[in-house]
Amino acid sequence: MIRVNVFIKVNDTYHAEMLATAKELAKLSLQEDGCVAYDVFQSATRPDVLMICETWAKAESLAAHEATQHFSALVGKMQDMGELKLEKFNF
Repeated sequence: MIRVNVFIKVNDTYHAEMLATAKELAKLSLQEDGCVAYDVFQSATRPDVLMICETWAKAESLAAHEATQHFSALVGKMQDMGELKLEKFNF
């Protein structure tokens, strides 16, 4: 399995839109084959930080996810609104 953690730093101007975009990405991603979990979290101590925590069954599932139209469009939109930092783990 593969875990992807995406840390998102966003200012107040885009916070609501960023959260809505991340939730839309989660909703669509959960429908994909091989998606085990896809959650969006907001920091309790830093209001400018969100986190997406993804779990994928295998590398091929993650690669297919990254090739979808909704991934490209929504992640591109998120990159325009904030700073994204990615961590990937195999377990």
